Amino acid sequence: MKIAVIGQSLFGQEVYCHLRKEGYEVVGVFTVPDKNGKADPLGLEAEKDGVPVFKFPRWREKGQALPDVVAKYQALGAELNVLPFCSQFIPMEVINAPRHGSIIYHPSLLPRHRGASAINWTLIHGDKKGGFTVFWADDGLDTGDLLLQRECEILPDDTVSTLYNRFLFPEGIKGMVQAVRLIAEGRAPRVPQPEEGATYEGIQKKETAKINWEQPAEAIHNWIRGNDKVPGAWTEACGQKLTFFNSMLNTAGLVPEGEALPIPGAHRPGVVTKAGLILFGNDDRMLLVKNIQLEDGKMIPASHFFRGEDSSALELTEAELVTMEAVRSAWKRILPNVLEVEDSTDFFKSGAASVDVVRLVEEVKELCDGVELENEDVYMATTFKDFIQLLVRKLRGDDKESECIIDYVEMTVNKLTLRMPHQLFIGGTFVDAEGAKTYETINPTDGSVICQVSLAQVSDVDKAVAAAKDAFENGLWGKISARDRGRLLYRLADLMEQHQEELATIEALDAGAVYTLALKTHVGMSIQTFRYFAGWCDKIQGSTIPINQARPNRNLTLTRKEPIGVCGIVIPWNYPLMMLSWKTAACLAAGNTVVIKPAQVTPLTALKFAELTLKAGIPKGVINILPGSGSLVGQRLSDHPDVRKIGFTGSTEVGKHIMKSCALSNVKKVSLELGGKSPLIIFADCDLSKAVQMVEEVKKMKIGNPLDRDTNHGPQNHQAHLRKLIEYCQRGVKEGATLVCGGNQVPRPGFFFEPTVFTDVEDHMFIAKEESFGPVMVISRFADGDMDTVLSRANATEFGLASGVFTRDIGKALYVSDKLEAGTVFINTYNKTDVAAPFGGFKQSGFGKDLGEAALNEYLRVKTVTFEY
Repeated sequence: MKIAVIGQSLFGQEVYCHLRKEGYEVVGVFTVPDKNGKADPLGLEAEKDGVPVFKFPRWREKGQALPDVVAKYQALGAELNVLPFCSQFIPMEVINAPRHGSIIYHPSLLPRHRGASAINWTLIHGDKKGGFTVFWADDGLDTGDLLLQRECEILPDDTVSTLYNRFLFPEGIKGMVQAVRLIAEGRAPRVPQPEEGATYEGIQKKETAKINWEQPAEAIHNWIRGNDKVPGAWTEACGQKLTFFNSMLNTAGLVPEGEALPIPGAHRPGVVTKAGLILFGNDDRMLLVKNIQLEDGKMIPASHFFRGEDSSALELTEAELVTMEAVRSAWKRILPNVLEVEDSTDFFKSGAASVDVVRLVEEVKELCDGVELENEDVYMATTFKDFIQLLVRKLRGDDKESECIIDYVEMTVNKLTLRMPHQLFIGGTFVDAEGAKTYETINPTDGSVICQVSLAQVSDVDKAVAAAKDAFENGLWGKISARDRGRLLYRLADLMEQHQEELATIEALDAGAVYTLALKTHVGMSIQTFRYFAGWCDKIQGSTIPINQARPNRNLTLTRKEPIGVCGIVIPWNYPLMMLSWKTAACLAAGNTVVIKPAQVTPLTALKFAELTLKAGIPKGVINILPGSGSLVGQRLSDHPDVRKIGFTGSTEVGKHIMKSCALSNVKKVSLELGGKSPLIIFADCDLSKAVQMVEEVKKMKIGNPLDRDTNHGPQNHQAHLRKLIEYCQRGVKEGATLVCGGNQVPRPGFFFEPTVFTDVEDHMFIAKEESFGPVMVISRFADGDMDTVLSRANATEFGLASGVFTRDIGKALYVSDKLEAGTVFINTYNKTDVAAPFGGFKQSGFGKDLGEAALNEYLRVKTVTFEY
């Protein structure tokens, strides 16, 4: 089938290319004349392919078709006209000429929003559903018969750009090609348009885009986003015309505190805040505007409205000067009419259009190795000098827009001034919880309140997941190379090392960890974990697989290991930072984004970690941290349809509940490290001095302030757990076990418990079967030569996290390690973990691994790709 493509723009170019790929013969392309020396992308593409290109300035004059234009068109013998996007009026002599007629794309669900500004009016009217129509072309009134329609949901904060880029552009291309396919197959319908529900709106122009303030906030928001970017909704304020862009209706957590901006006719003055400009409808509801264009055309962040001109121009390094000249060359290519690109050259005043913005952004991102640059940045810095300054700030990681204001809690502890964030961390910003809800986090050393911490609600989980999803699907994280991802994780590990004393002090303060142990293990191993997985980032590889050939053709099958998407990580209170690191480092190395729920009683190191991720340059939204209750935050993560993986460390009971929720919600991938009752078998032939610290030594352990350097044992983490340990030991005594030492709360402020040893413990006793999760050693005897009996006793539990054996007999050690049903077996040592060695349980101690290469597989999915050639 011979096709004539009539139209323009990148959309027209893509439709043309896809039609050619489908094997259709394009006999001619009709597009608009060159503007300021620049050809339209559709015409450029067709000329590369040797397809005849016509650039008529008009098709008719005084209502009559131009004979010579019609003749040139008819000479091509087209059987179908395809109009993907056309701003010219095409006469009916051309529309009706082909055997199959003409089809045209319209960006609304006809008959609603006929006219040239359909996308704008879809948003202005606050439609909940949008989409596009491919219809049989008529006389220009958009009333032709329907061929194909596709619809999508309109999101609350969609703009013309987001709706177009997310759905109307990519799906519209597919729709146009499908419509042509249906015509070629003789299956294309012609459905008359209903008049019921029909609307027709005119072209939006600047003079008609003034904001009417006598409306609710949602209507004002719809007006602003419906006019974003062209023509721009405007108002008069401060003696000039201000145009508003990037409006948001979701203002949860925003407080209208800042400098008032009086707006004539508005229900209330606007408020310039650090988040942007807050506006009010006549219903007193708020909306937020992120960007303002001044009357002179300069675009600024709305939060900067009352700031003066920034005169602090950066001094560029030699490398940055080289980058500047490369960017200057890109400007020259895009602006052919400009003889010389100078500092004062304005991108738009030099003839650039919206399509050139996309081209510039993509060229600079490729030039600067994936720098986080958006179309918005070009509108914000329109001169070459301003653009270079903005770009260099981004490359240095110190662009002012990425600065995060943190409300610290400050304390002088351990000869350090601690500066601790205490709010939720969502989308790269520390924010209050919904309703400003908080709770007290307690110092277990003396029972005092450390500070108030934001208490996440279900709506906060939804925001964090949305931020993580956006960062995964649209952000820089998924676009940078794996090696660059590793570089960011190395930088994060370096920052953790620089702040290790502060992190260890917070761990001692909030979790009761002994400072010297926290420095070496809690923090030290966390740093090692991030360094280990940073090294894995560019080594995650698939494989090629030989399969049966489809003779006489051949096949190639390969696998790709891909990130899963948004992951939820729920961590316990015993090693707050280390458990976070074990899971998060592998998750990020695999390329995922994450929402982390720290234990409610130990949130502070996780929030300090969040601050360090900002300093490391981890893109916004990649890491989100939500202190809160497991029943609320953990449950919502397990239920959320956009979370694709849950990693959990905690009790078996809760793990079962999470597993069930993950199955019922969206069959999430799950890894669980659950409870344990880990046997340590000490044979008589072992080095007893190495295997057992004598009871007398246990009695000499110093119990005290975890920040004291000579303290051996600090407090339990919280009051409820202290009570549980007391009850555990009381039950052991009641069942007949011998309490050798300990078993009681230490008589001092705080949650201290004596290190405890039980002997003569029989297998049926509660303390022999259940985990104490505290400083309690339970000792039972066995006949030295009866290995199988002791193994049977060791395995007679539903837990299988870890185990150990002490013996000088290597054969005995190997036999026992083979037979023990536990994920980890230690021989002649205990609790010797390393970042390269996988750790995880069997049976009701869970499944899946932390650490080592095996941990990466918990956060990856394998895709099989088969070629035939």
